[in-house]
Amino acid sequence: MNGKLEKLLIACITEHKENVYRLAYSYVKNSEDALDVVQDAIHKAFASAGSLKDTASIKSWFYRIVVNTSLDFLRKHKKIQVVDEITMESYAQGSEDAYANIDLERALDDLPTIYRSVIVLRFFEDLKIDEIAEVLQENISTIKTRLYQALRLLRIKMVDDKLEEVN
Repeated sequence: MNGKLEKLLIACITEHKENVYRLAYSYVKNSEDALDVVQDAIHKAFASAGSLKDTASIKSWFYRIVVNTSLDFLRKHKKIQVVDEITMESYAQGSEDAYANIDLERALDDLPTIYRSVIVLRFFEDLKIDEIAEVLQENISTIKTRLYQALRLLRIKMVDDKLEEVN
């Protein structure tokens, strides 16, 4: 890897470190695991930096590595999701939730990964449709379709949950 590419990669990682951690956490739901995923993704990025063809797309390239590393982690650790102590304490003490709307968090968790990825990247990471398509290596129209389907599923899930609360 040349020095210029290494500096670009370090700058990208440094600039987006909070977003990358949040993205990993949205998949693994545990702070230690999210840190492991990010560390593994950084290692993979440096190891495969030579495969980066266009330095202008370094951000979406790195996000794709984080998403894939998160998915790999979930596949390797098919088990009950462990909740970290901080999250557990916030639930136990009735303190303010990490998400403003706990129903939304649960609805997101229930979405299939292909839909959740699009929602997280679009609304939590504020990526544009074409950037999401690049990160997920999908066609732009596929991303648009998944986004609308995910929003529809979330809407249905949220309405169903509200109806259950009423009954």
